[in-house]
Amino acid sequence: MKEGDISQSKAEDIPTDKPINPFQHLNIILNPDGSVCRLLTSIPVVPNSDPSSGDPVLSKDSIINPTTNTFVRIYLPLKSTTGEPPRRLPIVFYFYGCSWVQFSADNPPLHLERQRTAIAISSIIILVNYRLSPEVRLPGQYDDAIDALLWVKKQAEDDQNGDPWLREHGDFSRCFLSGSGNGGNIAFHCAVGAVDVDLGPLRIAGVIMNQPLFGGQMRTRSELQFARDPIVPLPVLDLVWKLALPEGVDRDHYYCNPMSAGPHLAKIPFLPRCLVNGFGMDPTVDRQRDFVQMLISMGVNVEAHFEDVGFHRIEIVDPRRHDALITLYKEFISVPNLGFNIEN
Repeated sequence: MKEGDISQSKAEDIPTDKPINPFQHLNIILNPDGSVCRLLTSIPVVPNSDPSSGDPVLSKDSIINPTTNTFVRIYLPLKSTTGEPPRRLPIVFYFYGCSWVQFSADNPPLHLERQRTAIAISSIIILVNYRLSPEVRLPGQYDDAIDALLWVKKQAEDDQNGDPWLREHGDFSRCFLSGSGNGGNIAFHCAVGAVDVDLGPLRIAGVIMNQPLFGGQMRTRSELQFARDPIVPLPVLDLVWKLALPEGVDRDHYYCNPMSAGPHLAKIPFLPRCLVNGFGMDPTVDRQRDFVQMLISMGVNVEAHFEDVGFHRIEIVDPRRHDALITLYKEFISVPNLGFNIEN
C-alpha cells in the first residue's frame, strides 16, 4: 500500500479547505515491508509494586504469552497507607484505544489514567498490551484479549503459584471487559469469543464499550457530517481499517462491521450486560447506535448513553465528560452479577 492510498475515500466525502494526510495525523510512516515507523514516542512508565512507596495504586507487569511476548499491566488500588485493599475487588480488563496502530501499556497518560480509574471504581484493572497493526492484523488483537482472560483463569486455578494480587484481592466472579475506541471493538469481540471458552472460575459480568470503533463500506450520515473530527477524521478511519483488517477483506467484514453476516451473530444472544457510550458529533456514532439496536434485537441487556454534543474520545480533554464516564463505569459495575445470558 502506498501512502495516500486510502480505501473507500472520495474527494466529495471530505471538505477541501485543508486536505488531511492520515499518516501525518497518526504520526506514522509506512515502511516498504508493510510495517510502520511510529514517530510519537515517550519515556515508558515503569510499574511500582512496592506498598511502602506510598503510591495509592500499585502496578506490575506480567507476561501472558511468551510466544507473542504480550503482557498485562495490573493495577491494585490500596485502601490507605497501610497497603491493604478494602475487600475483594471486581476485575476490569481494559483494552485501550490506539486506532489499532499506536501506543503501549507503558504510555504515561494511559498509565496515569488507569491508576486514577482503579481508585475511582474500586477495581483491579488489567490493562492488556495487545499487539499493534499493521505488523499484526486482526484477529491477532482478539487472540491477545482471549490470552489475557485465560491467563487470569490460570492465576485463579493455581493455588501455589497464582498471582497473589488476583488470588488474594480479586473477585473472579465479577470480571468485566472494557475498552475505548478500537479497544471497545476488542472488548466486544473478546466477549463474543469467550462464549465458547471455559473460563471457570472466571465469570464475565459485563462488557463496557466507550465509543466502540466500527465501520462499513457505505458511508453513514455521521461519517460525512463529521468528516473532520479532530481525533479520527474520515481519511484516518479509512487508513486504520486498511492497516488493521486482514488482507483481501473489505470493511463489511464482521471484525469491522458487526452488523454483517458472520459466526459472531449466533453468539451475541449469550453476551452478558453491555454498556455502550457515545457522542453525537463522533463520525462513528451512527454505527454505534445501529450496534446497540442489533444487540437489543438479539436479546442482550444493553444500557446505552449517547450525548448530543461531543467528538470522538472527547473525555480525554473534557474533565466533565471524563467524570461522567467514570460514574457510568462505577454504576454499571456495582449492579449485582448476572453474567452470561445462559438462558438464550
